[in-house]
Amino acid sequence: MSDIRSMADASFCESVESGHSNQNHSAKIAQLLGITKPPVRMDSQCKYCTLSRGDAEVYLRLPVSDTYEEKIWDHASGSLLVSEAGGIVSDVHGKPLDFSKGRTLAANSGVIAAHASIHERVVDVVQKVLFSEGKL
Repeated sequence: MSDIRSMADASFCESVESGHSNQNHSAKIAQLLGITKPPVRMDSQCKYCTLSRGDAEVYLRLPVSDTYEEKIWDHASGSLLVSEAGGIVSDVHGKPLDFSKGRTLAANSGVIAAHASIHERVVDVVQKVLFSEGKL
């Protein structure tokens, strides 16, 4: 993963599909973090690969409904890849992803992946935005 010195140098990944993540919230989060680059939008686990090789610093998959549960096959191998590269993957509450609940991440809400040095800051800003919108 890249070791950024300033959040202004960072970029983030999100899904191409607006139904997979709340892109309006992502834009607010990027603004509060000081990220000035446009998001890198792609689908599949390519986002995890992009982070792991240092081409982006943050991956946001923010909840779009109260009932949707992420599928483990969308995150299991990518989560391992980012962790091995020096990152942290959690849900929007900062909890590690729990792959022990069957086919879904039923114990988690959303996904945040970032370099270990900035992960906590990203989680704090995500929570601030989601709380202000009544989503937490």
